[in-house]
Amino acid sequence: MADSTILTLVLYLPVAGMLAIAALPAGRDGLVRTFTLSVMVVQFALSIILYAHFDPAVPGLQAATSVAWIPAWGVSYLIGLDGYNILLVMLTTFLGPLVTAGAFSAITKEVKLFYAMVFLIQFAMLGTFVAQDLFLFYLFWEAMLIPMFLIIGIWGGERRIYATLKFFLYTAFGSILMLAAVIYLVYSLWTTTGITSFAFADLYKARLPLEAQQWLLAAFAISFAIKVPMVPFHTWLPDAHVEAPTAGSVILAGVLLKMGTYGFMKLGFPLFPDATRLATPLLSTLAVVSIVYGACLALVQKDIKKIIAYSSISHLGYVMLGLVSLDLLGIQGAVMQMVSHGLVAGGLFLMVGMIYERCHTRELAAYGGLAKVLPVYSVFFLILTLASVGLPTTSGFTGEFLVLMGAFAAGWRESAGGSSYALWVAGIAVAGVVLGALYMLWFAQRFLFGAERVPHGPVADLNLRERSILVILVAAVFWLGLFPDSAMKRTELAARAYQELVATPRTPMATKVTGPVPAEAAR
Repeated sequence: MADSTILTLVLYLPVAGMLAIAALPAGRDGLVRTFTLSVMVVQFALSIILYAHFDPAVPGLQAATSVAWIPAWGVSYLIGLDGYNILLVMLTTFLGPLVTAGAFSAITKEVKLFYAMVFLIQFAMLGTFVAQDLFLFYLFWEAMLIPMFLIIGIWGGERRIYATLKFFLYTAFGSILMLAAVIYLVYSLWTTTGITSFAFADLYKARLPLEAQQWLLAAFAISFAIKVPMVPFHTWLPDAHVEAPTAGSVILAGVLLKMGTYGFMKLGFPLFPDATRLATPLLSTLAVVSIVYGACLALVQKDIKKIIAYSSISHLGYVMLGLVSLDLLGIQGAVMQMVSHGLVAGGLFLMVGMIYERCHTRELAAYGGLAKVLPVYSVFFLILTLASVGLPTTSGFTGEFLVLMGAFAAGWRESAGGSSYALWVAGIAVAGVVLGALYMLWFAQRFLFGAERVPHGPVADLNLRERSILVILVAAVFWLGLFPDSAMKRTELAARAYQELVATPRTPMATKVTGPVPAEAAR
């Protein structure tokens, strides 16, 4: 079977699954759960074939499918894999079965509708990653909004309506800005080159004046920054996480937030390189503010979900810092940090859901000494906590270490030109690592150790289903921490292409301020 066919199957299996469970008879909740899990497992198995067949030495698209869709508008159905999206596709299909299995006991009402929405959001997220046409990208980007709105709004907590409205208003505002920018961008491409196209490869050729680049970058950046979320566009995230059911939180933290950082990497920065280079001090400042501010807010939270939510803002700040460093190691570190955060934060949210099902509270003060009464649960929780703080041998260490290496390398190059600002930014980011270790370890100390406090106890430790989910997650965390080379090889050419796109001037007045750094020299 051709790789392009396998990619199409991976993308559309959730749609087939959604239609199939809609046809199942009512009241067969067990069958719906088992069927959904089976489809998700098949989808992950097919994506492993794609990963294995992906050739790191081939630049550009692989497993591509291209069909003219609306020729008069220059719209095509163009999907494919490259070094930008291969790991994110794997992350999405990897978390799919775990989210499904994790919701078995938590979701007991409207089961068919719930798993239909999980299928739909899986389809939209995968489509966003594999789309290579901006029109198609925008459709998938918007399609994600409906199932997430319903997942929080129907199966969420007491303040779910407030959280869904806030989530909707933020993301809709960003979407409107991006739509206006997309129309202007395509129109500009047509007027300057005579080409009518939404294909990313064609849009990279647009030669826009610096002022137009700045306005368009601002529109794309606000849309993507809301999704990341990046300070000051972050306030919707804690409410959405707190009110969402466990599966919704895992999808949000595991994959959906990566759509924002992926958007910056694939579109926002490469499409408007001159404006990006001018905005680099502002972008790196916002990244490091997100790192420190998110960590400080996590430190004072009383709700367990809010601690992990604010830690996500901090961790994704490292992704942004790596992307704006324009250093090869920093960019690859940003991609690794995206994947690591998806695994670790997703795992922690799953574990919060497991304890909530037993004790019916997320108040940190209500817990203590879990290590004595729930030893298996505590071991897994401690492993994921240590991965979150970047313990060597875990995925968290790989991502953060590479991002900081890239940030310092960029700072040293800039200091040779007389400015030490980037070095200061990198130094403050290191302080964020210390803060991150402080709030996560203090959280684990209060949660797992000390005097025993278990609401509605005694409670049972993890069952076989829960242990299986966490064993698979922890194995992935250690695999990326111990053997990152396989993943990094697949991202290297895309990282170099990103460097070249952002470093190359698009206007006559702009100069190439930062060239690609050879990997050997960077190491």
